[in-house]
Amino acid sequence: MSKIKVLIVDDHALLREGIRSLLASHDDIEIVGEATNGSEALEKVREVAPDVILMDIAMPIMDGLEATRRIRKQNPNVRIIILTQYDRKDYVLSSIKSGASGFIPKNVIISELVSAIRTAHSGDAFLHPSVAKMVIEDYLRQVEPSPYDRLTDREREVLKLVAEGLTNQEIANLLSVSVKTVLGHRTSLMEKLGIHNRTELIKYAIRKGLIAIDT
Repeated sequence: MSKIKVLIVDDHALLREGIRSLLASHDDIEIVGEATNGSEALEKVREVAPDVILMDIAMPIMDGLEATRRIRKQNPNVRIIILTQYDRKDYVLSSIKSGASGFIPKNVIISELVSAIRTAHSGDAFLHPSVAKMVIEDYLRQVEPSPYDRLTDREREVLKLVAEGLTNQEIANLLSVSVKTVLGHRTSLMEKLGIHNRTELIKYAIRKGLIAIDT
């Protein structure tokens, strides 16, 4: 069985030594080199041809993100895992944009680090659960629902029927509700959509694919 060749890039010798020691017991992983900064990492990649790189972010001479960008450009098959004490959202997003295949904090247990290495080597991305949760929560905070998503099921029904040309009375009969109720739904949906007349309503329904245009 071929081993996963790993390069450790960090400016702290104690941390590099600790990672090397922890990974030594895993038969499918081989540490093929170490580097103390991004510039040195570029040279080491050419020398030892690693499969996976464990890359710190904050380092002298050349930081990990710049090194990741350059390495990935020159060696697109090399997988890079950002291993850092900084688990802020901006670092995570910058790492992904730089081409990293994974992002995990330095306080992970060894089994999580091994899992990240194997996952990245297989071609998949790996985000530590705490990091993934942060990214997802931030994304959900930024994403605003579309006006159509804010409509109730009944309002969507009324929208479609109005756009199809039915009168308020016809819609009331079809839905077994009063005309007053239909008018209420119609007013509400038009306010939510920011639409002010039936013509705009029809155009909106066509754009959403709710009704077809006769050809």
